[in-house]
Amino acid sequence: MRRHWQRKPLLVRQALPGVTPPLPRAALFALAARDDVESRLVVRDGARWTLRHGPLPRRALPPLAQPRWTLLVQGLDTHVDAAHALLARFRFVPQARLDDVMISYATDGGGVGPHVDSYDVFLVQVYGRRRWRWGPVADASLVPGVPLKILRRFTPEQDEVLEPGDLLYLPPGWGHDGVAVGECMTCSVGFRAPRHDELLRELLQRLADHVDDDARLYRDPGQRATPTPGEVPAALSVHARARLQTLLREPQRLDAALGEWLSEPKPHVWFAPAGAWRPGQALRLDRRTRMLYDARHLFVNGESFRAGGRDARLLRRLADVGRLDAEHTARLSPEAAALVADWVAAGWLHPDDAQAAGGAR
Repeated sequence: MRRHWQRKPLLVRQALPGVTPPLPRAALFALAARDDVESRLVVRDGARWTLRHGPLPRRALPPLAQPRWTLLVQGLDTHVDAAHALLARFRFVPQARLDDVMISYATDGGGVGPHVDSYDVFLVQVYGRRRWRWGPVADASLVPGVPLKILRRFTPEQDEVLEPGDLLYLPPGWGHDGVAVGECMTCSVGFRAPRHDELLRELLQRLADHVDDDARLYRDPGQRATPTPGEVPAALSVHARARLQTLLREPQRLDAALGEWLSEPKPHVWFAPAGAWRPGQALRLDRRTRMLYDARHLFVNGESFRAGGRDARLLRRLADVGRLDAEHTARLSPEAAALVADWVAAGWLHPDDAQAAGGAR
């Protein structure tokens, strides 16, 4: 993080020795066929590229013996425990920046062409081998007439073949091109870098949602008859600016809006009730739950809550570690325990019997 994050690429040989794919090939293909999973199929035939979005039933995928095709499945961490466990290895990065884990399955020669990403990515080779070329981008122009954003001219500085367990980190904006050397699987752990316009749009909308019901109307009893009716009244402009400045002068509202947005689950995610929980029983976050906090708030799946003192310390631990053992849950106040029970009922948390039996750790 000190030397490379947002600065320059880093290749780590055998960063994860003995790593295995988060799921078998057949299970990956079955996942791509589901309508609650975001998947894409990329096929290259000479200079011709085709892109198809899922759901992708097995009959939609080319034969395994056919070279140069790639299956991409997003959000693997929300569907597969092993992918969620892989993601946990990267908790040295603030989870507010987390996007997801994507897996790329490719036959020999498969890839998506040289391109740039707008987010930080850790590329983990989990099966087979893939040749990666990367470097700064001098010309960001794209190949016209193809359904992918492929760089028209790409001159890499590095060229390496990654084996299972190898890891390559790339900051946003670095060109890279990965090509399968035989059948392979690569997991991409992505961390988003919000665009300024996206950040402002989301915050302004959420700030407006946080305004208390205020049905008062703009009033202008001093307005005189005007010979220029098309002109926006200066008083109305001043009023609008004052209302916006009032919102921005309340940092807690801004913090709440930011945390709610950052903890919002992906569109394909939904939760099922997790059953009952009793105080003193260990807890774990559902793998789909996004839980964050700041100095005053807790944020869970797009909602904000206030907590202080011991409750805040305990629930922040849950956000940081992903689990809360029985010893700690027993120390929650009745109010915090009731809130946690609601989260369990919503499927955001689960009782963790293994942790309860094992005690604190």
